Amino acid sequence: MLEFITTNIQMFYLIILMIFVGIELIGHVPSVLHTPLMSGANAIHGVVIIGSIIVMGQAHEILSLILGFIAVVMGTLNVVGGFVVTDRMLEMFKKKK
Repeated sequence: MLEFITTNIQMFYLIILMIFVGIELIGHVPSVLHTPLMSGANAIHGVVIIGSIIVMGQAHEILSLILGFIAVVMGTLNVVGGFVVTDRMLEMFKKKK
């Protein structure tokens, strides 16, 4: 039981660290690079979706199935939203008729 709590606390610390590092990295990206960065993030979330589908396929507990489903939905929303925003940003650079 103690190992389970220790592992969860370590995961919690890791997630908090990832949040702060992500905010710090994104904050220092120049405006010109936001579109390529968003396209790369979309590709990464495509991998997240595939991974969560695999987790759902091997789930033996209802909690794993629910978390996998939530991951698929959230990853899909992020990919679609990212492509919509990227498309809108690229529209700004097209010449108007």
